Amino acid sequence: MSVTTPEDTQPKKKKSKVKAIVIGLVAVTVLGGGGAAAGFYVAGNMVGSAKAADDPNTPKIILKDGTAVSAKEAGDALPDQSKNKFKITYHQIEEPFTSNLTHSESYTQLSLAVSTYYDERVIQNVVDHEIAIRSAVLMQLSQQDPFELDSNEGKLKLKKDLREVINATLKDKTGFGGIEDVYFTSMVIQ
Repeated sequence: MSVTTPEDTQPKKKKSKVKAIVIGLVAVTVLGGGGAAAGFYVAGNMVGSAKAADDPNTPKIILKDGTAVSAKEAGDALPDQSKNKFKITYHQIEEPFTSNLTHSESYTQLSLAVSTYYDERVIQNVVDHEIAIRSAVLMQLSQQDPFELDSNEGKLKLKKDLREVINATLKDKTGFGGIEDVYFTSMVIQ
């Protein structure tokens, strides 16, 4: 039978305290390092977006009086049509779009126009990249259900989807979207 004395338990307690301290230090280092890395990542993205806003090549928003202002000066958001202080520019895409519709023998033919509150560079980007925009719009049209397009809600959803597709294409090609709205200037579904 062995007898333990208080002296025999001391090294075990010391070892467990040292182990706990080491584990605690490692945890603090890992968590602190992760937090610092996340902070640097966010700060880097903020600096990157500030650089984009200050980029002289970024299109400017046009006020009704013709003054060009940066998005930051306009309020860091896309202009609100209801405020009626921004100039809107329209552009008709010349050729109509014709596409089969999904899961049916139906097709649609439609003509589109776009609008922007930004300067002429956005419209020029639409003209310069019309082939890429046409391809993206046709891909989106081919995914449409003819029954959904019979309703106003379906047409409004298609307008929203086309705006997103056009802006995504422009961002991919030029680094900037800028299309505020898409308009159907003619539409046939058969």
